[in-house]
Amino acid sequence: MSSGIEHQAEAPFLNRRVLAFVGDITKQRVGAIVNAANSTLLGGGGVDGAIHYAGGPKILEECKAIRKTNYPQGLPTGEAVITTGGDLPSEFVIHTVGPIYGRDQELQADQLSACYKNSLLLAAQNNVRTIAFPSISTGAFGYPQAEAASISSAAIRDFLAWDLEFEQVQLVFFQPRDLRVFLQYQIFG
Repeated sequence: MSSGIEHQAEAPFLNRRVLAFVGDITKQRVGAIVNAANSTLLGGGGVDGAIHYAGGPKILEECKAIRKTNYPQGLPTGEAVITTGGDLPSEFVIHTVGPIYGRDQELQADQLSACYKNSLLLAAQNNVRTIAFPSISTGAFGYPQAEAASISSAAIRDFLAWDLEFEQVQLVFFQPRDLRVFLQYQIFG
């Protein structure tokens, strides 16, 4: 059950270039928020549904256009695309499809890492310097939170070591328990 607090205690990493906290990703004032989308890009449940709902119809229109032109079969796992933020406080939404845990065991860690790396790269290519991520694939897609914490933190750490202009990555968790697991298993150092 949510406490109703927008930001609980923030956990900073890498000289505050990374912040982890519990909050509502749709309310973050950053250059882009990341949507843990499904391959259709047409909205769904969880974070995906919340972003589409809060962002309004403009995001869905742009996602439909992306499907028509670039990805008629759906967005592949690990890839990322960008739309405007619609009615959200962020300028952009970056949509990425995380792996469904257990479906492709040899590739799933690399696919999850690619979600973070490709989203960050796409943000940088669009001159976005602040971004907020949900915990990709750890909800309905069943990725164990402990494994996801080490994979995501390694991907973010490696990207930030390479792109020194990127200002901040926010990791926005839905509930305190999710944040506690992340803090226990992250590998930022």
